[in-house]
Amino acid sequence: MPPTAPSRPFVLSDFDFHLPPELIAQTPAPERSGSRLLDGRHSAFIDRTFKDLPGLLQPGDLLVFNDTQVVPARLFGEKPSGGQLELLVERVLPDTDDVAHQVVAHMKVSKKPPVGTVLHMFNQAGTAPAFEATLLGRWPNADGPLFRFSFSAEPLGLMREYGHVPLPPYIARDKHSMKPEDVARYQTVFAKHPGAAAAPTAALHFDEPLLHALQAMGVHRASVTLHVGAGTFSPVKTENLSDHQMHSEWYSMPPETRQAIADCRARGGRVVAVGTTTVRTLESWALSGQTEGDTTIFITPGFGFKVVDLLITNFHLPKSSLLMLVAAFTGFEPMQALYQHAISQGYRFFSYGDAMLLSRQAQGLGTYATP
Repeated sequence: MPPTAPSRPFVLSDFDFHLPPELIAQTPAPERSGSRLLDGRHSAFIDRTFKDLPGLLQPGDLLVFNDTQVVPARLFGEKPSGGQLELLVERVLPDTDDVAHQVVAHMKVSKKPPVGTVLHMFNQAGTAPAFEATLLGRWPNADGPLFRFSFSAEPLGLMREYGHVPLPPYIARDKHSMKPEDVARYQTVFAKHPGAAAAPTAALHFDEPLLHALQAMGVHRASVTLHVGAGTFSPVKTENLSDHQMHSEWYSMPPETRQAIADCRARGGRVVAVGTTTVRTLESWALSGQTEGDTTIFITPGFGFKVVDLLITNFHLPKSSLLMLVAAFTGFEPMQALYQHAISQGYRFFSYGDAMLLSRQAQGLGTYATP
């Protein structure tokens, strides 16, 4: 029997579980829509394939995707002393009157260089310097966890030419063992707006034939943008969940998507979020009324969902904020049972893994109203 929800407030250890390492998917399925799909909408779980999705939705439903585009945000270089380093770019900042070509990045280096240091960033082969990155300080403040740099030319262009696909840390690759398929498969087929350091992985299962099949049966489609940051892979570390400082990500909720949700409600359809990043965008907008900006929303059990009725999502890391979001959406005990079933049936986990379709725990349809 799955564990029951605790009578006390949820704590970090409630979201821990043992995952056999062999279930961590190291490569994508041969075909995008050929992944497995765990239908977890009812107490009796059903093992399906992702191609079954059209039969599980209804005419008039609305699929909402995150159309962010993953950029080759992983860059390698060296300090003037010759010490090796790695940057993982989180976001490109607007130019100011004083500084152009600014980015915010994680920096992996044995000893942090002082502010003002000019770093020499390598070409893709790692054989020669290709451009420079000047360290401007920490971000978003003097004690911030990230670093702000000024590149010697336009950042997105430099990343496209010299960067590497920023695969998650649990996929065993380095810059010398990257597979050609990673460039194509760690990107959705409808990626549009460059800026993400990680893929919205639930959407990786969709290919053009599946999208056409959904459209033909009367399922509607809309998009939001949330530039997924590397913080999505960071586990929560505080036992008291209220002490956790959620990472910040930029999102946009376009007017046509807001109208599509209103139209969906008017015809009695359901809003189906493809991925936790889409959930974070929709519910951030519903809470704040802000159609564009940064969100640090942290969704844990007890959260009152206002927009999303169904969720398509992959299987997430233990102790992660994404696992807590799933527990908030479908209920703690169903989440525990889903993960136990997935492990026992050999489902593939994480970014290149399989997916599940979930219903929101009993709240009725979304209580959408224009914020």
